[in-house]
Amino acid sequence: MSRAGKILHKSAALLVCDLQEKFRPSIQHFPQVLNVAARLLKGAELLDMPVLVTEQYPKGLGHTVSELDVSHHKVFTKTCFSMMVPTLQAEIQKLKDVRSVVLCGIEAHACVQQTALDLIEQGYDVHVVVDACSSRTMVDRLVAYQRMRASGAHLSTCESVLLGLVRDAGHPKFKQIQEIIREPSPDSALLSRQWL
Repeated sequence: MSRAGKILHKSAALLVCDLQEKFRPSIQHFPQVLNVAARLLKGAELLDMPVLVTEQYPKGLGHTVSELDVSHHKVFTKTCFSMMVPTLQAEIQKLKDVRSVVLCGIEAHACVQQTALDLIEQGYDVHVVVDACSSRTMVDRLVAYQRMRASGAHLSTCESVLLGLVRDAGHPKFKQIQEIIREPSPDSALLSRQWL
């Protein structure tokens, strides 16, 4: 694992955790988080990165929200909190070049955190996109970020991750990435909190 936390699109995958319809009313800043997750998804697709998606008990909680078109990505159902269920685990192990994982979704203190810890334990470089994750309470959300950072995850923002993936304004996909981040990410109340 790279201690510096550099990220390259050729060795990275995006994991989208449980952004499902039934969570919409209860998750803090859900529209903003969804907006940012959509930017990450678009960026990953532009850069031909693997995208793996989970849905927590979709029979009861619904499928991934319609704003995120994940129909051409592999979607894994689960009941445990970590995304690292055997089927997804087998899929990520097939991706021999992947050393870094960009992680977004809900809930930060449950499924996202448990996924991050599992991935770190397995030697992956984990980048948690703080403006693309949330929980039902801000306390859970912010404490989860502290816990993940203390455990070795890199906390970042969508714009920082996307620019880190291309690394150079001369990158052939830079102008398309620039279009994704032209408007600043919407505020999800992180700046007003003492969490760093």
